[in-house]
Amino acid sequence: MPDPDASSGLSASEFDFALPPQAIAQHPAVPRDQARLLHVGDGALCDLRVSDLPSLLRPGDVLVANDTAVIPAQLAATRGAARIGVTLDRALPDGSWHVLLRNARRVHAGDVLGFPGSGETADVLECHADGGAVLRFSSTGPAFGRFLRETGRLALPPYIERPEGPTPADQRDYQTIFAAREGAVAAPTAGLHFTPGLLAALEARGVRRETLTLHVGAGTFLPMRGEDVSAHRMHAERGIIEPAVAERLNRARGEGARLVAVGTTSLRLLESAADETGRIAPFDGETSLFIRPGHRFRGADLLLTNFHLPRSTLFMLVCAWSGTARMKAAYAHAVESGYRFFSYGDACLLERAAR
Repeated sequence: MPDPDASSGLSASEFDFALPPQAIAQHPAVPRDQARLLHVGDGALCDLRVSDLPSLLRPGDVLVANDTAVIPAQLAATRGAARIGVTLDRALPDGSWHVLLRNARRVHAGDVLGFPGSGETADVLECHADGGAVLRFSSTGPAFGRFLRETGRLALPPYIERPEGPTPADQRDYQTIFAAREGAVAAPTAGLHFTPGLLAALEARGVRRETLTLHVGAGTFLPMRGEDVSAHRMHAERGIIEPAVAERLNRARGEGARLVAVGTTSLRLLESAADETGRIAPFDGETSLFIRPGHRFRGADLLLTNFHLPRSTLFMLVCAWSGTARMKAAYAHAVESGYRFFSYGDACLLERAAR
């Protein structure tokens, strides 16, 4: 039977909606688990708090969270007298970095960038037409980590207004409780809602927890250009699912448990690793999977996520998950009811649309 949400011929304008500027959250809820939670079920919407999540899950369900940790990925470089903005995107297998450049036309392959006050340099290995580049930094390992901590800044999303740059509070707020493996440019924001108390309540409910890693890249901030959805290409991101984690997830599903993806990053990696039967394989590599209406989901059963931008690939993902009409109605309700949007905003728990 044809899929009514078939992806061919989709235009970005189909995923547009009106969002008042005051709906964009500039700071997180305090405490984090007191953010609002919209439960989008089968034909029903229910207004709750994230702290109500244990009552919505069953004993045996498995939370699958992203344990990536955000690094201070924005750097200020120079090439001669020119100032070059550098945003780290992802580490490449050979130890170099894919980055996004500001003032990119002043940079060419073979150049050497300096980072004032640090002694660090970077060889420019490649330059790309879209403003991307590949750099090899002069330090590696712990020394490179020290360089980032001393010199870099958080790459907060552009809709979080910080004219003077990220604040000390952002250093804490823009990191999830699950953060363990450094490498993300942006936080997996659904994970920002969890607190020790909420994790304890989930454990008492009998909800299990597993982690995987998807290092969210700078491409997550880039808007979709053009109207043809099928022409859009996602930036690659590095993901890891350990063999033991894949084994436990498959065993849990075999026992009838539901996998609850904490965030679109966890969901994208699960979908990248799942085969046609839904079995999840170990994963260690890059994924550029673009999930939009027409995608057949195999790797998860529930999705906890924040509210996303109009015309964004992430709004397309949730439309693929729950159905476009249902998500447009849910977002209209969220706007009308004063929910807070984007990285520091509220959350929704989404049931999968029936096929």
